[in-house]
This record gives sequence, C-alpha cells and structure tokens, in this order.
Amino acid sequence: MAKFLEYQGKEHFKKAGIPVPEGIVASTPEEVVEAARTIGKPVVVKAQVLAGGRGKAGGVKLAATPEEAGKMAEQILGMTIKGLVVKQVLVEEQLDIAQEFYAGLIINSAQDVRGPVLMFSPEGGVDIESVSEDKIATRNVDVIKGLMIHDTLDMAVSMGINGPVLRPLADVILKLYNAFRKNDCRALEINPLVLTKDGKVLAADCRMEVDDQALFRHPEFGIKIGREFLKEPTDFELMGWSFEANDFRGTSYLAEMAPPEELRKGGYVGYHGIGGGAAMLGMDALNKVGLKVADYADTSGNPTASKVYRAVKLIMSQPGIEGYFLSGFMMANQEQWHHAHGIVKALREELPKRPGFPVVLLLCGNKEKQSQEILKEGLAEFGDRVEIYDREHVYDAKFIGGRVKALVEEYRKEKAAA
Repeated sequence: MAKFLEYQGKEHFKKAGIPVPEGIVASTPEEVVEAARTIGKPVVVKAQVLAGGRGKAGGVKLAATPEEAGKMAEQILGMTIKGLVVKQVLVEEQLDIAQEFYAGLIINSAQDVRGPVLMFSPEGGVDIESVSEDKIATRNVDVIKGLMIHDTLDMAVSMGINGPVLRPLADVILKLYNAFRKNDCRALEINPLVLTKDGKVLAADCRMEVDDQALFRHPEFGIKIGREFLKEPTDFELMGWSFEANDFRGTSYLAEMAPPEELRKGGYVGYHGIGGGAAMLGMDALNKVGLKVADYADTSGNPTASKVYRAVKLIMSQPGIEGYFLSGFMMANQEQWHHAHGIVKALREELPKRPGFPVVLLLCGNKEKQSQEILKEGLAEFGDRVEIYDREHVYDAKFIGGRVKALVEEYRKEKAAA
C-alpha cells in the first residue's frame, strides 16, 4: 500500500473539511525556528517517517519557544526510526487536550465483509489493538448505501458520547469516511482525535494508506512507485518499477540493497529470485558463505520473457557486482521457459563485456526440460563460469551458495592478476 506521511495525510483532511492543528513542515532547525515563530505559541516537533512508534523513539518533542523548537529539531532530524532516516519534521501547535478519541477505517477482505470497516473509540492515543472490545464501536459500511450523519451519531452515542461534542465528533467521523472513499484508501485513521478544553475537535495525527491498484486514478498524489515503499526510490528502483507500471503480466520487483559506492567495495552479487520463499532461501545461502546481495529481485507469477529480460539487464547494470545468481528454489507452476528465454537474451548481451563473470542459474518447475535446454544451448559458449542446475538441487541451498562463492573467488583472482 502507498503510505503517506502525517503532514501529507493532513492536507487531505483539510480538503475533506476535517479540522487539524496549525502546522508547518520543515527540513532544517532554522526552518523549524521560523515555523514556530509563525505559529506563535508552544509547539510540538514531530518526526515525519512512514513508521509508528515515533514518540517512544524520541521523534516527538514539545517546545515552549522557537529557540527550544530548533534545539528539538537538531535532535530529531537525521535520527533513525525503525530503519528510516528522519528528513522532515512537522512543527505543530500544542493542544490543550480535554479528551482523546480514535476514529479509523480499514478494508476488511474477509468473505463476509469485503468492504470498509469503520471504528470509533472514546479511548484514543494508544494502539487500537490494546483497547478492550466494549470500548470500540464498529460498523461494516455498505459502499452502495454509503454512510449518513445519523450513522456516525449512533456510533458516538453507543460509546457514551453526549453533549456539545457529539455533533462535531459525528461530523468528523462522517468526513473521514468520505475522504477514505474519495482517495481509495485501504486505511485512514485519526489517533488521537482530540477534544480541546475550549471545545474544538481536531485530528491530531493521521495514518493514511492508499490501495496501490487505485494510484492510476490519483496522479495528484505524486507517488513514484505504485506499491508499498518506505523510502525515496532510487534511480535503480524507479527503472525497475517502470517494467511493471503498465504491464501486469507477472511480477518484476526490483529493489536496491546497497548504493553504487558500496557495491564497488566488492563482495556483492547481482541477485534474482523467483517467488518470495525461494528468494529468501537464496539470500540466506549467499549470506552464509560471506556474500552479499546487491539487489532484491523477484520475477514470479508467470512474467513474460521481455519482463524477465529487462530485470536481468537492470541487475547486471549494477557497478562492481561480482556475479549473477538466479535463485529458483521452487517447483513453480509458472511456465519457466519464459524465464529461460529472457535470461539467455540478457546474458548473451552482457557476458561478452566481462569475460569470466560468474553466473549460477537454478531453474526448475513447469516446462523444466525445455527451460534447461534453452539455458544450456543459449549460454554454452561462455564456458564453465556459467553453471546451470535443475530440480536435483532444489533443496540444496548450501551447495548452490558454495558454487556461487567458489566462482566469485576465481573471478576475483583473475581480476587481481590482470
């Protein structure tokens, strides 16, 4: 799912008419100081990363003055939260909180639901999973009938809400559903939804995730890669995504595991998996023999030969890699000869440029005999640095990892002697 940072989600809240605290995004301590001055009151400085647990990690800090906000920003910017580097913060007015609520929607794909589930709780500010069931009102929303204000009023009343806050809360819950539908979300949450001591209802936080398959309807989002991606994509990853952006015949997933400057230090292999389980098995095999994967690639689900070809070409384009490994540790039901054709074409173009470059191919499954013939005939001229294995070794990751290691060491010796 495509995820949005808090400040990005709150922009969509504003468009939906959901009140949010006054806030300004900043990327440097100096910008934070200026933002706090503009807001003109005590602020909270909040790390903007696509991960939960910011508060526990020290990514949310209070500041009474602009100068103090700048000091808090110095501590937060550049820190790592769950593997993600904080590059921006949201400087937001502090709220004088009287009560915290939770409101959210998710898609429940269970057969008896298959639609949005709306949730409301008078106990916000904590993980909804930790709230007892009797404190959560839920409603399976019929997407044909939609949601009406009396529905959200009933939800709030069922949780003991009454008095002047009832209507504003119900109004926000209804607008939350409308934003959920309009933006093709799979999850949209406000936690906490705050009632201030002066009677205002504000969305103090936002978690927004959009269905990848609906992103073509939302060019305004500016999403560069239409799948869950927790960091700014690299050129390698953008190129990989271009192979499948408009071609849904199988998967062609490519992700950079190390930057080019790191690859040039040596010890990295261009990695190509077929299927998630097989890919993990192959990565583990390489790690155990002291090699590292330059990339994570998965071509599965019966991709075309052209899609496989593009993936191999991109893998081989990485600077400094010392081998190419196809990890097909699976008895796949896909037509493997598509893989064979794509791999042969790519390697026949690439291997002449780098004599002695190690290649280990493990490919088995449907059309295995034909696939093996295509690989062996198409790559025969490249000698014993190209090793091809079939189902005989499908459960022998240790052996395959050892062969990759041995060929890489031979290649290194030749390069050192040259």
